[in-house]
Amino acid sequence: MAASTPPLRVVQWATGNIGARALRQVIGHPGLELAGVYVHSAKKAGVDAGELCGLEPTGVLTTGDPAEITALGADCVLYMPAACDFDEVCGLLESGANVVTTRGEFHHPGSMDPGVRERVEAACERGGASVHSTGSSPGFITEAVPLVLTSIQRRLDSLTISEFADLSRRDSPDLLFDIMGFGKPPAALDERRLTHGKVSFGPSLRAVADALSIPLDSLEAGGEVAVASRAVRIAAGTLEAGTVAAQRITVSGMRDGRPVLNFRATWYCTTEIDADWDLRSTGWHLAVEGDAPLDVDMRFSIPLERMASVSPGYTANRAVNAVPVVCAAAPGIRTTAELPQVIAALG
Repeated sequence: MAASTPPLRVVQWATGNIGARALRQVIGHPGLELAGVYVHSAKKAGVDAGELCGLEPTGVLTTGDPAEITALGADCVLYMPAACDFDEVCGLLESGANVVTTRGEFHHPGSMDPGVRERVEAACERGGASVHSTGSSPGFITEAVPLVLTSIQRRLDSLTISEFADLSRRDSPDLLFDIMGFGKPPAALDERRLTHGKVSFGPSLRAVADALSIPLDSLEAGGEVAVASRAVRIAAGTLEAGTVAAQRITVSGMRDGRPVLNFRATWYCTTEIDADWDLRSTGWHLAVEGDAPLDVDMRFSIPLERMASVSPGYTANRAVNAVPVVCAAAPGIRTTAELPQVIAALG
């Protein structure tokens, strides 16, 4: 009888909201072995990994020294910091560790700065390793699902991914009122937010278009707001009538002068607004127009009060489940279309 396949040795890099969730999943995964944990905070250094994420002790202590991580010879690093440091990523790749990241810099190699792309690809070649960006959005809903839905098309007129977030129970006044602009007089969305939308979701649209052999000519982004039709009390405070209560950004992949692939993010604090936006529960809606039309609704079937504690798993789990296919891939920046289907090992 053939020996069983040894577990893949995995490092968790960063233990924030999503990273801590990924760490728990690695510890409990039947095909993965926790090799190390990198933390940014000195207070977290030297702590048992299990203790850090609410589990029993594992015997693996965290470190704030990148050299200790690269010396481990791990098969893969789950790279989940708040910002991407290409020096760190290239160092990991050169050490021979594959990288799965929830950072969005690697969804579409062609969208990367040419100099950065060349540097990362050289690091992959030197280390014989690959790097892959994934998560729930962008990732699962902007790449994996569209590629499945278009597999039954022979003519695609358009595909629109709509993401909905009901923020009415989000008790974060600073985020909603000061940063996002809810509860303020209506005004055009800041150009920086539109640019952020293109940077965040444009590469996914380009990656899907390239995979379908319909490369995009350009990306366009637009945004709009809707106001509350009456005063509404939400968890974060009060929205007065006539102030911003909903907003959405649409990123469109253009081909031959028309939008072929679209991503639309809609955030709202109440459904009582002055616009007919077909607001849906928190989750996703996909509309495919072609010779095999589809209308798909995917809702997060959890109470809004639990959303903050449950939703990180949507992103973390996808990354953890992708580790085996990324480790088996050829060296380089690997896209969703290039990799085999990600299948969760749940036994």
